[in-house]
Amino acid sequence: MKDTSPRQNEMETEVTTGQVGEKCAVFGVYGTELEVARLSFFGLFALQHRGQESSGIATANGETMMVHKGMGLVSQVFNDELISNFKGHIAVAHNRYSTAGGSKVKHAQPMLAAGASSLKTVSYEDPHPSLNDSVSLSSGPDDGAIALVHNGNLPTTVALEGFLKARNVDTAEFSDSRMMVEAIAARMREGVELPAAIKDVYPLMTGAFSLLIMSRDSLVAVRDHCGIRPLSLAKLNGGWVIASETCAFSPIGAEYERDIAPGELLVIDKDGLRSEQIVVPDPKLDIFEFVYFARPDSQLLGKSVYEVRRNFGVQLAKEYPVEADVVIPVPETAIASAIGYAEALGIRFEMGLTKNRYIHRTFITPEQHVREQGVKSKLTPIKEIISGKRVVVFDDSIVRGTTSRQIVKMLFEAGAKEVHFLVASPPVKYPDFYGIDTPQQKNLIAATKSVAEMREYLGATSLRFLSYEGMIAATGLPENQFCTSCFTGVYPIDIGERAKEVVHS
Repeated sequence: MKDTSPRQNEMETEVTTGQVGEKCAVFGVYGTELEVARLSFFGLFALQHRGQESSGIATANGETMMVHKGMGLVSQVFNDELISNFKGHIAVAHNRYSTAGGSKVKHAQPMLAAGASSLKTVSYEDPHPSLNDSVSLSSGPDDGAIALVHNGNLPTTVALEGFLKARNVDTAEFSDSRMMVEAIAARMREGVELPAAIKDVYPLMTGAFSLLIMSRDSLVAVRDHCGIRPLSLAKLNGGWVIASETCAFSPIGAEYERDIAPGELLVIDKDGLRSEQIVVPDPKLDIFEFVYFARPDSQLLGKSVYEVRRNFGVQLAKEYPVEADVVIPVPETAIASAIGYAEALGIRFEMGLTKNRYIHRTFITPEQHVREQGVKSKLTPIKEIISGKRVVVFDDSIVRGTTSRQIVKMLFEAGAKEVHFLVASPPVKYPDFYGIDTPQQKNLIAATKSVAEMREYLGATSLRFLSYEGMIAATGLPENQFCTSCFTGVYPIDIGERAKEVVHS
C-alpha cells in the first residue's frame, strides 16, 4: 500500500533486524459454520512477519459490516472480548508495514467504502490516543458498502485519480488502496454488482495488487495479471480461507487448495465458489518472496521456501567456497541458506548470533544510549563460537549496508580472525515499486559501489553475492516466472511517472 499523503512525524520507533519491509499481509474467511473473526486473528498472527505497524479485521453477516483496526502488533490490537463481539460469516483482515505516509490509523486496513449513506460509528476506543487510535465501525445495507485489504503497490494512480475526480471525489490524501475501494464502491453505487464493478475498475489499477474485497454477503479475491504478490486458497470445514502465504493455513487447520492465479477473479458467496480469468496472465512472482519475505514454512509456486533458501546456500558454495571454521547466519531468514552452504562444504554450522525474538515494533522511543547501540540491541554474538575462528556470516540480502557493517564490526570485536560476508542473493541495485519498502536508488549501496568498495565499507575479509543465474537455478523454476526488478531494473508492470527515479547501470 502506497500512501500519497505528506510525510507525518511517526511517534513509534521501529526496532527490527530487517533491512527492507514488506508492506502487507491479507487474510480472508468465508464460512457459515466458522468463527471468522477468531480465525482471522490467528491468520494475522501467522502473517505477522509481513507487517508490524497496524492490524485490522472486518466482518459481515449478510446485513451489516463491522471493523476494528489499530496501531501495533496483532496481539496489541485485539483481545478476546473484541473478537467475541464480531459477528458474521465473512471476514477480511490485514497487517500493515510502515511506509512513507506516516503511522496513523487512517492508513490501517481494511479500507471501508460506504454505500449511499455514510458508515455509522458505533464505538470509538482511544485508550492511548498517541499510540493506538483504534476505531470500530458498522454499516447498514447500502449498495456499495465494502471493505478492502491490499498487498502490493500501485506506482502510478493517475487513471484512478481521474476516474474518481470525474465523480467529484477528492483524492488529495488518498492512498492507492483508498482509491481502489472508493472506485469499486462508486461503480456499485451506479448499479453495478461487486464482481462487475471490480472488472470495470481493474484496468485502472496499474501496479501490483493481491486484493480481498468483502461486501455484506460475499468475499472476492483478485490479483494483478503478473501475480507479483502471492495469494493462496484453502478449505476449512465447508468454508474457504484466503491468505498471502500458505503458512497461515496450518495453524487454523485449513487445507491448502491452490494458488489464486494472476489475473483471476474469485467470488465466494451463498452459491459457492466461482472463478473467472479476467485478463491474460503473465506470471511474475516477486523473487524477493523467496529471498526474504515469506516464512520458511510457506510454499510459493509449488516450491518449499525453506528448500529454495537452502539451495541458495548450496549454489553459493559452488560459486565461492571459503576455507573457514564456522558458518553462522544472520537470523532468521538466512538460516536455511547458511545450513546449505555449511553442509555443502563440510564446515561446522552454528547459531553464532542470537536475536532478541521479542523486539518487533515498539511505541516507546529507546533511551539515547540504546539507540546508539544500534544492531547490538537486536543481535548478540556468542563469543565462544566466534573467538579465534575464521567466520562465514550469511545474510539474505544487503540493501543500505549499514546493518551489515555493524555485524562485521561486532564479529571482529567478539574475536573473529576473519569475517567472510556471504549474501544469498545478487546485489540489490534498483528500487521496488510493487510493495516492498526499499529506499531510493541512491541509498542502495550496490547502486553506488562495486563489490570491492562494498567489502571495504563493510570491513569484511571478503564479500560475495549469489549470482543472478545461481539464484534462478536454485528455485528450480524458469526465469520468466519471476519479477526480478530489484536486481535487474526490469519492471514487468508499467511504473508510469516513477520511471524517472530509476538509473540503469
